[in-house]
Amino acid sequence: MYFSENIDRKHAVLGSKPVEQGRVLIIEDSRAVSSVMRHRLETDFFCHVTQCASADMFRDVMRGSGKFDVAVVDLNLPGASDGEILDAVIAEGIPAVVFTADFNRDLRERLLQKGVADYHVKNNEGAIDMVVSSVLRLLGNRDVGVLVVDDVPSARTMLADLLRVQKFQVYEASTGFQAMDILTRQPHIELVITDYHMPDMDGYELTRRIRRNHNSDRLRIIGISSSADRLLSASFLKAGANDFVYRPYVIEELQCRIQHNIDMLAQLRQLRVAAFSDYLTGLPNRRYFFDEGPAQVAGRLARGEPCCIAMLDIDHFKKLNDTYGHEVGDRVLQAVGAKLARRMDGSGHLFARLGGEEFSVLMLGLDVEGGAALCETLRREIESLRVALDDEDISVTISVGLAEIAGRENFSNYLAAADQLLYLAKTYGRNRVYSETMLS
Repeated sequence: MYFSENIDRKHAVLGSKPVEQGRVLIIEDSRAVSSVMRHRLETDFFCHVTQCASADMFRDVMRGSGKFDVAVVDLNLPGASDGEILDAVIAEGIPAVVFTADFNRDLRERLLQKGVADYHVKNNEGAIDMVVSSVLRLLGNRDVGVLVVDDVPSARTMLADLLRVQKFQVYEASTGFQAMDILTRQPHIELVITDYHMPDMDGYELTRRIRRNHNSDRLRIIGISSSADRLLSASFLKAGANDFVYRPYVIEELQCRIQHNIDMLAQLRQLRVAAFSDYLTGLPNRRYFFDEGPAQVAGRLARGEPCCIAMLDIDHFKKLNDTYGHEVGDRVLQAVGAKLARRMDGSGHLFARLGGEEFSVLMLGLDVEGGAALCETLRREIESLRVALDDEDISVTISVGLAEIAGRENFSNYLAAADQLLYLAKTYGRNRVYSETMLS
């Protein structure tokens, strides 16, 4: 079955505790193998791991520990030498990754019939990495929506069941128009698997219609068919599909193709995040701000809604760097960035680190009075901030310039106006919010 060679490490958001990625049960009588897996999953990926070395321990754990997101299962355990534990795990509704020393085609068939999520053989040094990768993949699949489009109920159900074993959020459609409606209502869908023959439109036409609204870097399409026409795959790909599979398919091959497409989306997402993120604070960067800002402003102005823009600057930052060093300066930038993110996350406003000690906030739906109140709250929160050093704490303040956005101009002009007001805030004593309402 599928394993990813590029395991994506889960990094904690700056200033917060690492987020637990999932609860993993390791059922393995080899203490060395179990301990290595646990260390990898807990240390590198922030999973909560429970270990069982026997059938009795498994029963005790299931009586007291609640639900698990994934289980790694050895088929031969003290008290359960014939794979009985696997049946118990599946009965509990826990996705199972089998890790076994003995493997043959007959065992493969039995594992697939039981509905295991994945299997790996203990036959090389990289086997544990493969198991860890499978666990992370299943944990990640929980947030991924997949749409199956097929007018034959039995074929659609078979494929949907296979996807549910892999912990995807699965949606089903029997027609092309129904598929388009589901895509509109469920924007988190990242993969469409569509048959060719359907009553209202064929798979080519559905693929073309999807591509009008969904680019390949956001949504992937896999065509599937039992047709003997070997040109079908080329036609699907030309219509905009990313992959094609002929029925009857090998389950492992289909899973590989599905996961390769999901992984490609994840990699593209990481590239977007990297391109639009500030490396030090994790905040959106200047590129993101100038990419998103103009359209947001244009939309608000077209609807007659207010908006304003603020420039924030850390007071005496050069002196702080000269006194304590750039490492402490970086810690101050991170602390201010974390405060800004906590205040603005979920607000609908755009915010970014523009560079150096400068930050900006585009406040959508707020006039200057409302923007000034929000900036004043942020100023007070940062004023109360203390950055710990080895033998002392240092305090931080910011100055803020706030400008109203009243008409259509170049986006840089809005920022320049806020920058001029920021200059006045510094001129009149720093640690204050200065808006154009104070000019009169």
